[in-house]
Amino acid sequence: MIQTTIRKAQVEDAEEISNIWKVICAERKYSAVNHPFTPEQEKDYILSLSDREGIFIAETKDQIFGFQSLDKWAKYTDSFDHVGTIGSFILPKWRGCGIERQLAIKTFQFAREKGYEKLIIYVRANNTGAIEFYKNLGFIQKGVLSKQVKIDGHYEDEIFMEFFL
Repeated sequence: MIQTTIRKAQVEDAEEISNIWKVICAERKYSAVNHPFTPEQEKDYILSLSDREGIFIAETKDQIFGFQSLDKWAKYTDSFDHVGTIGSFILPKWRGCGIERQLAIKTFQFAREKGYEKLIIYVRANNTGAIEFYKNLGFIQKGVLSKQVKIDGHYEDEIFMEFFL
């Protein structure tokens, strides 16, 4: 078994995170993000995060192969400070190996320490594997956002899910 580390991302990780975006966006089916973020955009994003937000990466000694982000639900008012939103992105060959769960454990621990009470995720409706994964973590489907994603002229619904920490 390959030794995997889960840790909070640093600015120096921006290029490898950007490379993961390139793969995910090229697949055109798992993320609503359809254009990869450049390393510079990723650096700017990492620097913009508050002490209550973060990106958690999964890596071996040679490669970052997945990450999960945690952002505040809204930055314009403190009445949503108890709610965070997450997103998970894993390179294809690493999916289904338990990395997703390891990332979630780390993200949930961090979220609890930072005072979050609830996490939200949006999952493309055709990504049934991810929907099942989040259900197994305890997320509950709360609704469907019709035609929420439009990539290459094709619409897809998004499933809105919540989890109480």
